[in-house]
Amino acid sequence: MKKYILPLLLAACTAQGQVSGTLPKPSVRQLAWQQLETTAFLHFTVNTYTDKEWGEGDESPSIFNPTKLDAMQWAKALKAGGFKIAIITAKHHDGFCLWPSKYTEHSVKNSPYKNGKGDIVKELSEACKAVGIKFGVYLSPWDRHEKTYGTDAYNTYYKNQLRELLTNYGEIAEVWFDGAKGENAKNMEYDFQGYWKMVRELQPKAVMFSDAGPDVRWVGNEKGNAGETCWSTINNAGQAPGKADEHYLNTGDEKGPDWIPAETDVSIRPGWFWHEKENAKVRTPQNLVNLYYQSVGRNSLLLLNIPPNRDGLLETTDVNAIKKFREILNETFSHNLVSKKHKFLIDKKLSTSKVLDVNQSLILQLEGEKEFDRISIQENIAEGQRIKSFLVEFWDGKTWQKLAESTTVGHKRLLRFPTVKSTQVKLTIKDALAKVYLAEFGVYKASAQE
Repeated sequence: MKKYILPLLLAACTAQGQVSGTLPKPSVRQLAWQQLETTAFLHFTVNTYTDKEWGEGDESPSIFNPTKLDAMQWAKALKAGGFKIAIITAKHHDGFCLWPSKYTEHSVKNSPYKNGKGDIVKELSEACKAVGIKFGVYLSPWDRHEKTYGTDAYNTYYKNQLRELLTNYGEIAEVWFDGAKGENAKNMEYDFQGYWKMVRELQPKAVMFSDAGPDVRWVGNEKGNAGETCWSTINNAGQAPGKADEHYLNTGDEKGPDWIPAETDVSIRPGWFWHEKENAKVRTPQNLVNLYYQSVGRNSLLLLNIPPNRDGLLETTDVNAIKKFREILNETFSHNLVSKKHKFLIDKKLSTSKVLDVNQSLILQLEGEKEFDRISIQENIAEGQRIKSFLVEFWDGKTWQKLAESTTVGHKRLLRFPTVKSTQVKLTIKDALAKVYLAEFGVYKASAQE
């Protein structure tokens, strides 16, 4: 999963977010995507059987035989974990396809799985639909098996396979274009403009990920951490792997930044694919909750990988971890302690907002004197991301005491601090790009299981 990126991406979460002209705003698809908050990867291919992370491309399809594969088990586990999209590695760097592609023999159709009649992409898409979660596909541009790779003909090959995925499996919510590529790989100029155009035509509701967009960008690491300061805007001039087509982006002005929010991808295990030796190294529910605070709680989206094993099942340890992860989050954020008098800030609707100016403070009454140690703040990002810095204080009975001070908010900022007791809290906008549309404000007491 190692990426190649330009230096501008490494600083994307810490940039000052300065804009000229109109503030960039998310498209309808981007706005809907960010509110999903947690999505899932399912890394599965011949690597699962060779105990490798990157396949060589010369693996025999005969090794691929998940005799107990149950896509419904995957989908139900992800649903219980609160994940809103399941993204399958339809083709990883080894070039092996989990669907019976017409354009290669290196696929499940030549494997023992269901005597060559299997289609794992179809099985998962149907399972996702059955349980009520969205479906996405990962199609690696780098292909170590396909002989045309490194020539212009490969772009045609890739588009043919992309078209199969976009037309045969129902609605696609996200398409993942991984930027990984080995140092000794053949030189290849990908036709990203052509890839993106096809997705827009065939799956207009889908968001597209690559290292720098066009809809979603990489956060810059695979540790599960977004920056303390994280903007959803990025200056795309000279981006890798290719300059974003302005037709696909809601840009502020010709010289301003684009709205391309960050996605934080991380695995529940040390590796991206299942390895038996890592069965004792699965992240705990508490560790996953911490990742949530450091990704979703910093204006990103958490993309967690849960890889199937050689039987084609998710390990019980992994399943239990993501279920408990969601139970802890549900317990922590089940009851907002802010008084119902602030109805527009506790209705869970981004469209209802309180407008604040720079240096303006807002005092929020609680439901009496309450103990709390978590705060959630959300902007109405449909109007753009505006807060550059803010201060939260609590009333100790005599004076206002500093509770937390931070930078960006965006879709969501989560604050953790030692338990305090108070009847009210105060939010002050210290700096912003423009008037702030404050959509939600939550005060909570964390689950004892955290």
